[in-house]
Amino acid sequence: MEPIVLAYLGIALMVGLSGTGSAYGVTICGNAAVGALKKNPGASGQYIGLSALPSSQGLYGFVGYFLLSAYLVPGISWYAAAAVFGAGLGLGLVALFSAIRQAQVCANGIVAIGSGYNVFGTTMVLAVFPELYAILGLLVLILISGLIPA
Repeated sequence: MEPIVLAYLGIALMVGLSGTGSAYGVTICGNAAVGALKKNPGASGQYIGLSALPSSQGLYGFVGYFLLSAYLVPGISWYAAAAVFGAGLGLGLVALFSAIRQAQVCANGIVAIGSGYNVFGTTMVLAVFPELYAILGLLVLILISGLIPA
C-alpha cells in the first residue's frame, strides 16, 4: 500500500463520519420537530434553529479536508500520511458522536417547547457542550496539520 492511500483513507473517514453524524443529528431533531409542530405550531422557528445545530459537525469535517488537502501529494511520506490519517479519524469520530449527542439534547428541547415550556435558550446553552468537543477535534486537527512536514 502506498502512503497516499492511508492519507486518503483518513480524509474519507473524517468527511464521511462527520457528515454521517450531522445527517443523523438533523434527522433526530427533525423527527422531534415534526411531532412538536402538532402540539405547538407557533414555535416552528425555534424548532428549526435547534434542528440545525448538529449540522455544524459535518462542516468541521469539510473544513478539515481543506486544511489537510495540501498534504495529499503523490510523494507523501509515511509520517505525513499517518498524521493525516490520525487527524482525520480523530475528528471524524468525535464529530460523529458529538452531532448525535447534541441532537438528542436539541430533540429533548424541541419536545419540551412543543409541550409549552420556555426552554429554547437553555437548550441552546446545553447543546453547546457536545459541540465543544467537535470544535476541540478540529483544533487538534489544526495543531497536527501544523506539525506535518511540507
